[in-house]
Amino acid sequence: MGDFYTEQLVKKKTDGKDIAMKILLIVLTVISFFIAFLVPLLILVPILFVVADVFLFRRMDVEYEYIYINGDLDIDKVMHKERRKHMLSVNVKDMELLAPEGAFQLQSYKTGKIYDYSSGITSAPNRYVLVFTRAGETAKILIEPNSDLVEGFFLMAPRKVIRK
Repeated sequence: MGDFYTEQLVKKKTDGKDIAMKILLIVLTVISFFIAFLVPLLILVPILFVVADVFLFRRMDVEYEYIYINGDLDIDKVMHKERRKHMLSVNVKDMELLAPEGAFQLQSYKTGKIYDYSSGITSAPNRYVLVFTRAGETAKILIEPNSDLVEGFFLMAPRKVIRK
C-alpha cells in the first residue's frame, strides 16, 4: 500500500553533432545517386545509403524514460518510439546526493564518470545531478526529473536530496 511509483519521458534535443551527421548522410546519398547514373553497375550503392539513412535517423530520435519504484531508478533509452535499451539502474542505497545542477554541495564530487540522460539543454530549469557509488567508484548522472520523481527520492533519503 505504501508503494511509490512514477515515470517520466524526457525528449533529447537534436544537437549540432546530430544535425551534422544527418547533413553528411543526405549529401553522401545524393552523391551516390549521381555515381549510380554514371556507373550503372553501382545501382545498389544508393539503395544501401537510403537504408542506412533511415536506420541512423531513427537512432537519433531519442527519449529517456525514468521509472522510479520504491527507491529504484531505472533509466531506459527509447529510440524512435520503437526500440528500448536499458541504460542504468540505481538504488537509493547507492546514492550519495541528488542536487540541482550547479549546487555547491556537488563541489566535493568533481571526479567520476558522467552519464547524460537529460534533454541536452544546458539551461533547462530542472536539471539535477544524481551522484552514486557502485563498486567503490563514484559516478554522476545528469537527469531532468519532475517534482514527483524528486519527491520520491526525498521520501526514501531526505538527507541525500537537495530540492529547489
